[in-house]
Amino acid sequence: MSIPAIGGVTSVAPTAYLSALTGADAAAPASDGSAFASVLGSIDSLQSLQSTSNELAVRAVTGDLDDVHDYTVAAAEASLTLELTAALRNKAVDAFTEIMRMQA
Repeated sequence: MSIPAIGGVTSVAPTAYLSALTGADAAAPASDGSAFASVLGSIDSLQSLQSTSNELAVRAVTGDLDDVHDYTVAAAEASLTLELTAALRNKAVDAFTEIMRMQA
């Protein structure tokens, strides 16, 4: 079931979003370490989203921001990206723990 887009928001499949976030194809993981490098690049992207959100928050509080909608969108995007990154980290830790449990 697809959810229709609201305003300028587009609906994206989770695997497509993950591919866009990491810059890698989710179906074909790379074995040369480039996937790990792209994940680190996505963390840089998360930091830039958060800094943009913080900058817009300061501009909104000082009255320099014309459209508060810009801040709302930036804050929601940074929050969602942080939640996705935390979920991916949690899944990786769970997988590592499971592998270690099988070896013991």
